[in-house]
Amino acid sequence: MRSAVVINPSKVDDLEGRRTEICAALADAGCPEPLWLETTVDDPGCGQTRQAVAQGAEVVFACGGDGTVMACAGELAGTEVALAVLPSGTGNLLAANLDLPGDVAAGVATATGTGRRRIDVGTLESHTFAVMAGMGFDADMMDATPEALKKHVGWLAYVLGGLRSLRKHRMRLRIRLDGGEPMYRRARSVLVANVGRLQGGIELLPDARPDDGVFDLAVITPGYLTEWLALGWDVVRRRPHNRHMETFRAASVEIVSDRPQPREVDGDLIAPGRALVVAVRPGALLVCVP
Repeated sequence: MRSAVVINPSKVDDLEGRRTEICAALADAGCPEPLWLETTVDDPGCGQTRQAVAQGAEVVFACGGDGTVMACAGELAGTEVALAVLPSGTGNLLAANLDLPGDVAAGVATATGTGRRRIDVGTLESHTFAVMAGMGFDADMMDATPEALKKHVGWLAYVLGGLRSLRKHRMRLRIRLDGGEPMYRRARSVLVANVGRLQGGIELLPDARPDDGVFDLAVITPGYLTEWLALGWDVVRRRPHNRHMETFRAASVEIVSDRPQPREVDGDLIAPGRALVVAVRPGALLVCVP
């Protein structure tokens, strides 16, 4: 098996040690040494993944956080080259939702095995995502969470970031699903999700499946702290209905706000905007799974 490793050096404490570990695990499986490609500030993994495909890689290991995985997934979507995830960041949401192993040896064993799964991806402007896209509170929360804090306390850092964003006003939204009639809502956040599990193992959308050809949409509307707490309590208890969150399913989603909003894809901030226009690419990405 010919492979490549696209790795974010800022997410790995011992870069040479990680390289030795990956190469040794591949050698034990009878595979040649992988092409080693480090991401940069200017290129989070897209160019490196294109290089790996051009040089004949059959599997591309994404070793980093959700941003590295998203960059690799975007380039591999529509190809027969498989994505293997070696989680090294804070969220690691795709790995968590697909129950992928977290250690290098198990991750390499997964990639060199026969397990493969085709999953959907979403497109938003020039971005491709495998987990979710969002507008409003969730993007605000990510913007308010320092990288240094995430590195020290993990996903709990997002809780602190979220507390700083609770006082923001709700958005006025026009929502159109699969080209249907528009719906009008006032919301704090809207998430277009390919999978349902968030940081900390929270199942926000338990019925979401990454290979069903549709997105699960959450329109989150609480205005006061007590309403946020009520919603959070229901989500933790996996109660299916709460008056502060509506859910829908659609293959194409068009959301327009009354004013520019912060936006994110797979945990990475993108340019603010008034619109979130998303379409699904069914079964576009081949992923190594146990």
